[in-house]
Amino acid sequence: MYKILKREGRAKRAEFTTVHGVIQTPVFMNVGTVAAIKGAVSTEDLEQLGTQVELSNTYHLHVRPGDEVIKQLGGLHKFMLWDRPILTDSGGFQVFSLASLRKIKEEGVYFHSHIDGRKIFMGPEESMRIQSNLGSTIAMAFDECPSSVADRSYVQASVDRTARWLERCKKEMSRLNGLEDTINPHQLLFGINQGAVFDDIRIEHAKRISELELDGYAVGGLAVGETHEQMYHVLEETVPYLPVEKPVYLMGVGTPANILEAVERGVDFFDCVYPTRNGRHGHLYTNHGKINLFNAQYELDERPIEEGCNCPVCKKGYSRAYIRHLLKAKEMLGMRFCVLHNLYFYNTMMTEIRAALDAGEFAAYKKKKLEGL
Repeated sequence: MYKILKREGRAKRAEFTTVHGVIQTPVFMNVGTVAAIKGAVSTEDLEQLGTQVELSNTYHLHVRPGDEVIKQLGGLHKFMLWDRPILTDSGGFQVFSLASLRKIKEEGVYFHSHIDGRKIFMGPEESMRIQSNLGSTIAMAFDECPSSVADRSYVQASVDRTARWLERCKKEMSRLNGLEDTINPHQLLFGINQGAVFDDIRIEHAKRISELELDGYAVGGLAVGETHEQMYHVLEETVPYLPVEKPVYLMGVGTPANILEAVERGVDFFDCVYPTRNGRHGHLYTNHGKINLFNAQYELDERPIEEGCNCPVCKKGYSRAYIRHLLKAKEMLGMRFCVLHNLYFYNTMMTEIRAALDAGEFAAYKKKKLEGL
C-alpha cells in the first residue's frame, strides 16, 4: 500500500507498506548486484548506514549461485540475512549491457553467460520465476532497455514488445504468488516505462502500462548516454502519465543532483552504483562537492573525509591521509571505508529530502544542497 503524506509541486513524500516493512520515500536503494554490496559491506553495515531497501540482480543471481539454490536456502532475505525490503531487477538491463552476448526474440532473450559462455534463455515468465525463487519484496517486469541513440522505428518496436512482455509478467506473477511453495506470496510487481528520448512513445507507453494497475511503475532507459537535460525533460513529460497514487522509480539514477531534480519531478525510488563504484576508486561525496583521495593534496591531511559527518568512518576519525594510504596500498579496508561513507552520504541525503518535504521546504533545501555540491 502506497500512501502520500505530503506534496510540494510534483514532489511526493510517501510511505510504501510491504510484507518486509514500510519504505519511507523518496528512497535510495543500495545496490548489491550479486546479493552483496561491493566493497566488503555487510547487511549489519547497511542497517547502521540507514539503508531501507537493498537491490539485487535477477540475471546475475540466476547465473551464480543459481536461483534454485537460493530458493532451497530459504530465499534471498534468509540467504543474505537481511530482513528489510529487497527489490530485484529483472535482468532486462543485461539485455542492454550485454549487447554482444544476446539475441532478442518475441519469446524472450537468448544470452551467453558472461561468466562461462553457456547458453541462457530469459523471457517474461523465466524472469518472474527466478524472482519468485529469490522471494524479493518487489520484482521488476522483464523489459528491453533500448539505447538512447537508437532510431525511432527500433524504439517503437522494442517498446511494443516490452508492453506485451509486461502482460505476460503480470499473468505469471499472479500464478506464482498462488503456489503453495512460493517463498513470498505477497511479491509486488513494478512495470517499466521505456521509449528512449521520444516523448510521444514514452507517453503512449506510460498510458498503456498504467491500465494494468500494477504495484508501482519505473522509468527505465535513462542515464544510458543521453544528457541530464534530456533525462529531466523525459521525466517532466512522462511522469504525469503514470498513476500518481503509485510509487515511481527512476532506474539506475544517479548523482545527488540527478536525484534532487528527479524528486522535484515526482520520483520516489532511486538506485545507482555511483556511491559504491566511485568509493572503490577513492572518489568521495561530501556536502562541498566530490573529492578524490588519490590526489597528492591529501597525503598529509589529518581531517576526516567530511567534518561533522556521522558515518562510521568519519565519526571514528580516520584521516584522509590514512584512507589514501590504504587505497594506494590496495588494502580492501580503504575501499570499504570509502563505500561506507558514500552510502551513508546518499542515505542521509534522502532522510534530509524527506524532512524537507515534511516541512514544506523542499525547494529551499534543493537550492542550498545544489549550491553546496
